[in-house]
Amino acid sequence: MATTPSPELDSDDELSAFVLQHFIIISSWQSEKKQKEWSAPIYAFFEPVPRNIEVEGWPAHEFKCSARGCKGTVRRYLDTKDAGSTGNLRRHARSCWGADVVKAADDARNVDDVRTKIWPGLLKDGSITTAFKRKGNGQVTYSHRQHTRQETKGFKSLMKTGRPEYYLPSRSTVSRDVRLVFACTRNRIAKMLQEHSGKINFTTDAWMSPNHRAFIAFSVHLEHKGKSLTMPLDIIEV
Repeated sequence: MATTPSPELDSDDELSAFVLQHFIIISSWQSEKKQKEWSAPIYAFFEPVPRNIEVEGWPAHEFKCSARGCKGTVRRYLDTKDAGSTGNLRRHARSCWGADVVKAADDARNVDDVRTKIWPGLLKDGSITTAFKRKGNGQVTYSHRQHTRQETKGFKSLMKTGRPEYYLPSRSTVSRDVRLVFACTRNRIAKMLQEHSGKINFTTDAWMSPNHRAFIAFSVHLEHKGKSLTMPLDIIEV
């Protein structure tokens, strides 16, 4: 690694700042180098790149847990004989993710295997294989009914594959946000049509769906900012 000549420093504060700056540069370089050696499955439960910090003059890596809602961190000092130990990481992972999830991760080959095959956040405790078990031995069919709780867990696990820190909103949150967006959009369109100074054309269309249900659609056509604009306003079943 290339080095630069050290400038002359006039005060203790400048000296401390100079030493800290070089510590950060060296620590960052060491972190990038050591990341290639961090292949143990336990690293999958923490953010890939740790922070380089200094605690009372001692250099350390600070690993942040990637579980949603967890603000916990694990420090590992770099100037000790057990600088590569994962004991503290394992203890935090057990308390945050669950013992069975960590145990299942131990059977994986490396970090990438955990992030793609072990689905964190699925179960707090209990067997991780529950999500993969087939329910019943009958014929597999597709149903339009609402997803069961077990199926919802499987969907969440699928969405979090390789991205355990991602947040998935609940059904009530999605419903609330969709209704809010619809209300705001409806008010904005109504205001735009009411304030439009040109001509506005309305059209209707009716059709029969394959399941023998009749629908009527209402749409509006106008010129907005020099361009033709067409929008559906409503669809009702008759």
